Amino acid sequence: MTIRLATRSLLIASFALAGCSTQPTQPSNPAETPKETVAKPTNDFPTLSRVEYVLQCMQDHGGQNYDNLYHCTCAVDYIAGKMSHEDFDQAQAFTYLFNTPGERGAEFRDPPQSDKLRSLLKKTKAEAAEQCFPTKPKAAQTKP
Repeated sequence: MTIRLATRSLLIASFALAGCSTQPTQPSNPAETPKETVAKPTNDFPTLSRVEYVLQCMQDHGGQNYDNLYHCTCAVDYIAGKMSHEDFDQAQAFTYLFNTPGERGAEFRDPPQSDKLRSLLKKTKAEAAEQCFPTKPKAAQTKP
């Protein structure tokens, strides 16, 4: 019985000591140390911008339903992967306010980045629509 107790105590002590080693082993050569890299986010769109886009997209496609929700969230994810939020935000402002009449509208029509960002947004939205919205099959043409 004392041998069992001594064996059990030795086993418990060895497990306890093994668990006390909290220092990870360090490589002897500093060149072998892996460098930490900070992962860049795939996009930087805040939630509010995403929700605003999805709600507008759903309205443009016939209203709020799960089908539109799925396709519009896919579209905003696609756009977020292709444009920075800053560019997207500016492109939307240039697009929405492009037709403002008079001198006030010139701020949105005349800057060189206005055309560039509006066309980038248009192109990216078209690509998102291709990727995320199903195309309706063309009606089969029947011969008389």
